[in-house]
Amino acid sequence: MKLKVFIVALVVVFISSCGGEEKKSDKAVEPKVETKEVVEVDPMQDKGIGPITSVILGEIDEAMVAEGEVVFKAKCSACHKISKRFVGPGLAGITERRTPEWIMNMILNPEVMVVENEIAKKLLAEYLAPMANQSLTEKEARQILEYFRTKKAK
Repeated sequence: MKLKVFIVALVVVFISSCGGEEKKSDKAVEPKVETKEVVEVDPMQDKGIGPITSVILGEIDEAMVAEGEVVFKAKCSACHKISKRFVGPGLAGITERRTPEWIMNMILNPEVMVVENEIAKKLLAEYLAPMANQSLTEKEARQILEYFRTKKAK
């Protein structure tokens, strides 16, 4: 009698385990993979994130260029060179690749730019060193921009 009960129990377990596998696979649900669409931004339309929303450029102001060169050499040249890659990108032709607002916002607000601006994020990924905030004034950032306007790409 005990042997019959044991065999019946064994058959019940065997049948249950076989049927259970099919049910588990029927209930399997593919995990949803969320993809975040990255929108390409035209760098000559991107104004960046920061206090500068509009810059009107006129003729190059040589006095501002001279002041901008002094500020650049004092605050920026440890990481940037004009004509070559260094810690950060070479800056020759930067005004042909970025808007004046973006350039000034990157100078004034680099911590937010590398977190929220797609172009700045890509630069950080490429150069691996975040741009340091040099606590420059808007006037100094504008002088540097004017200096950059004289440094065309070769």
